[in-house]
This record gives sequence, structure tokens and C-alpha cells, in this order.
Amino acid sequence: MKLTMVGTGYVGLVTGTCFANTGNDVTCLDIDQSKIDMLNRGEVPIYEPGLAELITYNTQHGRLHFTSDKEQAYRDADMIFICVGTPTGADGDPDLQYVFAVADDIAAMVEKLGPDAAPKTVVVKSTVPVGTSHAVRDRIRSQTSLPFHIADNPEFLKEGAAINDFNKPDRVVCGVETEEAAERMRELYEPFVRQGNPIFIMDILSAEMVKYAANAMLATKISFINEIANLCEAYGANINRVREGMCSDRRIGNQFLHPGLGYGGSCFPKDTLACISMGKKSGQPTKLAQAVHDVNQDQRDSFWKKINEHFHGQLRGKSLAFWGLAFKPHTDDIREAPALSLISRALEAGASVRAFDPVAAENTKKELPDVRIVDDQYEALTNCDALVISTDWDEFKQPDFDRIAEVLRAKVIFDGRNLFRLEQMRDHGFTYHSVGRPPVTW
Repeated sequence: MKLTMVGTGYVGLVTGTCFANTGNDVTCLDIDQSKIDMLNRGEVPIYEPGLAELITYNTQHGRLHFTSDKEQAYRDADMIFICVGTPTGADGDPDLQYVFAVADDIAAMVEKLGPDAAPKTVVVKSTVPVGTSHAVRDRIRSQTSLPFHIADNPEFLKEGAAINDFNKPDRVVCGVETEEAAERMRELYEPFVRQGNPIFIMDILSAEMVKYAANAMLATKISFINEIANLCEAYGANINRVREGMCSDRRIGNQFLHPGLGYGGSCFPKDTLACISMGKKSGQPTKLAQAVHDVNQDQRDSFWKKINEHFHGQLRGKSLAFWGLAFKPHTDDIREAPALSLISRALEAGASVRAFDPVAAENTKKELPDVRIVDDQYEALTNCDALVISTDWDEFKQPDFDRIAEVLRAKVIFDGRNLFRLEQMRDHGFTYHSVGRPPVTW
């Protein structure tokens, strides 16, 4: 099948590459010529484990192409996937200008190809408010009377595990209006669900809502456990013990119930705000989603308060070391990353910052040029008054504590990911603050 991915961001690149890997002919289109040039040189603009190797393999075998030529990308495509960004505006609404611009381009191509061309299937892959795919359909229809099919196909990719998620999905959700579109979606995804996981074919409005409902639920679990963690701190309980007892209930489970600094990245913050916005517009306020968002934002303030109180509000002239800059491990994505919020507060308070992250250094340098980013996690500790752990990369989980104590000015750790045991910190003589557990003090 001939496929076009519009947008070479996270969703477009992963989706297009995985489809090419099953034998489809895939063209990835982007108006950013520098991105296209980079991809054609074999360079990948995002970090995702396994993605670069798959891109190289499929380009070498002639199944994956990159272009900024819209006519070339649209002309022969059987299916066109809209994978462009929908950034959150000041009012919390996703900005749909790029989605609608693509719709206009598709309409022009459908009209240009004329009535003899086979109807194309236009698939909205970007996460969009409920009703947007219909708006795309209506926008194209307003510019051409020629036939096409519309569909919605939300993505459920975890950054850092996207290739595996795409190749072995828990489920595939497709919103369609015609049986022709449904059959194309079944055919396209059939290689990915041979282990028996379902393809759900449903109406478009429900498909759009599935993505928001799923992410809102996961975000709720994160904010819930952080709220309970804060209660544990207030009463001297240990969130690790509480979590063990709570999560042993099979009705609750244990995923997304790890206390920390709250969620970040490109999906949960944006999708939670979109749910809040949709609720306001529909007259059905999403009170729980609003609370989830508020708890998440407050979690960073709560953790910063620990740092500030330890230094008695006198951070000017102090130096903090940060381990971790990405919002989660195995990605270079720093969007809404808790580390950046904490670093910004530290800089505003007059502290200097040294930091280390295995892959997110370059992105952070662009965002926070005043931060000294080094290439070694222990070098980041040099002449610093405390270590702040903000991302749970594997290499942080069993460090050399003697070396940490030797390099830091003071044996102080603020652990936003609860990587270490309290007894371990006592044995090594650290002052240790974590999330939802009693502090270790000296």
C-alpha cells in the first residue's frame, strides 16, 4: 500500500517507519526542509530507541522516503495520515491550524487528480478534540466534490518504547464512516495484531474520545498516587509500604502508580488540558481532569519547597547538581519536564546549576543556556551543595555513593524518583529527601 505521513515529528516518524517495515511504500512529508535534509542524510531529529536503525534499514530497501514536495507526497498515496503538531494554546485548546492546512492541501490534490483517480483515505492521526476529524472532512468537501474517505486513528505510543508499542499494540482503534475505510485500516494493521490483540472499528467521534479518555485515566493515576504520597509525608507514613498494600488489590493494579515529580512530556499535559477545554465548551465541566492537572502542577512546587527549606530560602551562591533532564528515561523530550521547572526555580533564586542527562543535553542547552551541562554524571556534582534527581535513568539507580559523597560539598540528595532505600541513605550518611517518605537527616 502507498502511504503518506504528513509531519516528521514523533508520531509521523514512528508510524511511517513501522508501516514501511511491514512492506508498505511510505513517504514522509514535512514543510521543514532542514528536517527533510537531515533525514535524507540518515540523521534522525528525535531520540527513540531502535528508530534510527529501522529508518536506515527501510530507506536502504527503498520503502521509506522523505520529501518536502507536497504533490509528490500526495499524488500516488492510497492513504494520507495527518501527523502534524497540535500545540496547546494559551486557553488550553489545541492549535489546529496545521491540521486544517493539511486538509486544504489534500483537497487541492484531490481536485487536481480529477474523477478518474481512486478515492484516497484521509486518516487523522494527530491527537485532536472530538469533532475535529469531521471538521477536516467538511473542510475538504467544501473545496472538492470528488470522493474520499475520512478516518481517525489515535496513537498510543509511549516515548522510549514506541517501536515495541507500535509493533505489539494492546489495541488498535479506528474511527471510520465507510466500510471501504474500515477494510483499508484492517488490512494495514493486520500484521501488527497477529497475536490476537483487537482492532476496534468504531465511529469517528468515539475513536477521538478514546485517546483522551485513556490518557486522562493514566494522568489521574499519577496525580492520585502523588496526592497520597503527600499525605504520607504529612503523617509520617511511607508511600512505598502504602503502595505495596494498595496495589496488591487486583482491581487497582500497579501501573502508573509510582510517586514522583508528576507527569510531563507532550501527551498527558496537553491532553488533560484539552479535556478541561472540551468540558468548558460543552457545558460539562471535567472537574476531575482539572484536579488532576492542578495536583500535577502543585507536585513540582511541593518538591521545590523541600529544596528551598533545606537551604532556609538562601539559595543565592549555592550550586545544585541535576541528574536527569528529560521528562522520562529513554527519550530526549524535555517538554513539560519536571527538571526544567525545578532548574528554572533554582536559577531564579540565585543558584547555579550543573546537570547531566544521557540524551537530552542538546535540547536543554537550547531551552536553558545558563545551565552548565556536562558529559558525566559524577562531573555534574563538582563543587555542588546538593544533588537533585529528576529522571529515573537506569544509570542513576545504583551509583557509587562514596564517590558522590567525595565530590559533593555536602552529602545532600533530593530524590524526585525514590530511587534509593532510606536505610541505604542512613548507612551512607546522607541527608535525603524523597517523595512520600520520611526524610533522612543528619
